[in-house]
Amino acid sequence: MKTIVYIGTSLDGFIARTNGDFDWLSRFANDEAVLAYEELTNRIDAIVIGRGTYEKVLTFPSWPYEKKVFVLSSSMTEAPAKLSDKVTFLSMPPAALLNYLAGMRYSTVYIDGGKVIQDFLKEDLVDELIISKAPVLIGSGIPLFGYLDHDLAFEHTRTEVCSNGLVRSYYIRSIPNSR
Repeated sequence: MKTIVYIGTSLDGFIARTNGDFDWLSRFANDEAVLAYEELTNRIDAIVIGRGTYEKVLTFPSWPYEKKVFVLSSSMTEAPAKLSDKVTFLSMPPAALLNYLAGMRYSTVYIDGGKVIQDFLKEDLVDELIISKAPVLIGSGIPLFGYLDHDLAFEHTRTEVCSNGLVRSYYIRSIPNSR
């Protein structure tokens, strides 16, 4: 099972404002960003998000995901009827979730959402990081990274500077985890 984090941050390291909005990031959604996201989605076969990300995505004009989405939540259990075949709610820690998904024959998953990403990093279950840094300071918000019990080493593989000022960096886990 391979896990990939793909996320945008402000220059000061936040993935969203404290209220969950990422309006400051929307202006960077040009053709280059769309192409990079399509490259990611061609590599994955499922998406794992948290409740907060799921609730934010529900406010979008349309459902943005083509792949199966697994929402980690202990309080939500059922999607609206129009999404029942696209969304599954689960309440389990990251390692158990990956075992469950591997048993369902998924092999590469996209991990998204602040708390979910932090939980996967705490358990050393992230194989790749793709971080798009927007040239804007928002001052406060939801940070990408949180507390870790130990260092996690990643190897930088490349960086792309986009025409809109976004800087996208790619990293792979340099010391394979124990999965």
